Amino acid sequence: MFGKSAPVKTITPPDVHRMAKDGQVLLVDVREAHEFAQGHVPGAYNAPLSSLHTTATAIPQDKPVVFYCLVGSRSARAVDICHKMGLPHDSHMGGGIGAWRMHGLPIVL
Repeated sequence: MFGKSAPVKTITPPDVHRMAKDGQVLLVDVREAHEFAQGHVPGAYNAPLSSLHTTATAIPQDKPVVFYCLVGSRSARAVDICHKMGLPHDSHMGGGIGAWRMHGLPIVL
């Protein structure tokens, strides 16, 4: 199965918030650094999609990873990249940080 696409698990922003708050997951923002600096989810790790193929192995793997971006397309691609690299990351936040904001969840500026 190595090298093939696997299903991407989509998690809602409220569920991601609950899991992150409880320390169950690591949130990884795959937007570019300038986007991350404009506002991100508290505690998120920034690993831009543009360099993920070289930085993915540096993402801590001590807990499940949930990727997110602006609306959800880049984070789904991040899951695919990691899967093709043989990494276990399989989840992303549906709707991205835009949906996170629509739910009124906290943002770090």
